[in-house]
Amino acid sequence: MNFKAILSLLLIVTVTRCVHAEIASGPNVGTVVSPLKVFATTGDHAGKELDFTTERSKKPTIYLFLQHERFDRPLARLIKALEKGAIEAGNDSGLVTVFLTSDEVKTKEHLPRIQMSLQFTSNPLVIYPSATMGPDGWSVNTDAQLTALVVNEGKVTASFGYRSANETVAPEILTALKKTLGK
Repeated sequence: MNFKAILSLLLIVTVTRCVHAEIASGPNVGTVVSPLKVFATTGDHAGKELDFTTERSKKPTIYLFLQHERFDRPLARLIKALEKGAIEAGNDSGLVTVFLTSDEVKTKEHLPRIQMSLQFTSNPLVIYPSATMGPDGWSVNTDAQLTALVVNEGKVTASFGYRSANETVAPEILTALKKTLGK
C-alpha cells in the first residue's frame, strides 16, 4: 500500500470515529440501577407514572436516554433496529426509551405520534421531566445525543454515550446485550 492510501484510510477511520465519538455517559458497569420514575406515553402502561426498573425487574433491558429536542430520523432508525434486536435476542429482553424534556405537555403530545409512525411493538416511550439532567443515579451526560445502557439482573452490564448516533451503532449495543445473555 502506498503512503496516500494509508493516509486516506487513517483519515476515513478518524472521521468515522468522530461522527460517533463516544463520551462518558451512564453509570459504571456493575452498578445497581436506581429507580426510574417516568411517565409512560405509549405501551402497556400508557398514561401512567411508574418505576420502570421495578417493572422490568431482573429482565435484560436496554435503556435509552435522549433529549426530546434532539430526536431525529437517524435516532428513530437506531431505536427501531434495537427493538428488533432485543426481541430477537430472546430471554424476555426489552427496550425502554426515555425522553428527557423540559416541555412535558409538548412531549406527551409528540411521543404517541412517533409511536404511530414507527409502530414499536415492545418499546414503551416514556418521559423524564428534565432536559438539563437525567434521573438521579443514572449519570446521564446531556452532552450525549444518546445514552444506551444494557441492564440485567438490576445491574448495568454495558454503557454507551454517543455525541451523534444512528443505526450503525446498533450492532455494538446488541452485541453487549447478547454477551450479557451468554449468547
